[in-house]
Amino acid sequence: MLAINIALSVWLGLGMSKSLIVSTVRCIVQLTVLGMVLNQLFLTENPVYIFSMVLGLGTLAAFEVTYWRSKHRFPGMFAGAFVAITGSAVGVALFGNALSLNTHPAYTAQKFIPTVGMLFGANLIGVSIGVNAVMSSLDTHRDRIESALCYGASRWETMKPVVVASLKSALVPSISNMSACGLLSIPGLMVGWSLSGANVLMASRYQMVVMIMLTASTALSTMLAVIFCASVLINGTPVLRLDLLTANKPKQAASVSGASRSSSRMTLLRAGLRPKSDLYLSRNPSCVAVASTTTSSSTATIRSHSGVRLISAAAAGR
Repeated sequence: MLAINIALSVWLGLGMSKSLIVSTVRCIVQLTVLGMVLNQLFLTENPVYIFSMVLGLGTLAAFEVTYWRSKHRFPGMFAGAFVAITGSAVGVALFGNALSLNTHPAYTAQKFIPTVGMLFGANLIGVSIGVNAVMSSLDTHRDRIESALCYGASRWETMKPVVVASLKSALVPSISNMSACGLLSIPGLMVGWSLSGANVLMASRYQMVVMIMLTASTALSTMLAVIFCASVLINGTPVLRLDLLTANKPKQAASVSGASRSSSRMTLLRAGLRPKSDLYLSRNPSCVAVASTTTSSSTATIRSHSGVRLISAAAAGR
């Protein structure tokens, strides 16, 4: 089967022969090592070993999202991805095992480790799509976001459309997979149970629970990661900080350097002339905030509840 893939790659000039061989070798080695580790882990049932393995899997998943699945990364991305992926997977797995799968204790290795492994895989995909969508959206709509910030939009008002759109994009694969499950495809859990000679009806029951757990865990982890990403790139000032992005591949560096850094400098420059939000003004009626600037005469319009007046601004060279 591998030879067929390599032959197609060579024939069509895809340049993927090396990647196919490396991926196949990795798959064989990783599954062999995993089988040996799980075999020993199922025999011990030691909570320390169980949760150590879970933390190890979470670390690998966060590393994959930060350095391999994302085009760019930012400070704190690894920690945020680790908390989002591991926290949601462990929480949903413990809850589902205890209440839906009737497993006591909920961290019993034979059910907890496979369940959490599936959740890690789903979370990894969702978080990767969501975080990439946030960074792409902020870069694409940079001017509109900066304009909104300069005219007094709050941090959450600016973040919310980006977060909602990114979350929708990330949840599409999970929802589509759950919709097609049992009709257009036979899930892996049912296939495994059927091949082992287990009761197919019992396998379908477990599969229903697992699919719901996968969707819930993906939604929770993606929401946490997307909000964290948007909160870092739109800080508390609020200022758009695309200059914090670092390209994971050298060829992508050009898309992050010039425009993003100048954009951040312009936003910081305008921050001093930025009007307060409506919520701030409602709490501080006497507040005077800058509404707009005129570049030709170097004057600024100051808006307050008592009226509108013009003041002279410092010259550009000062």
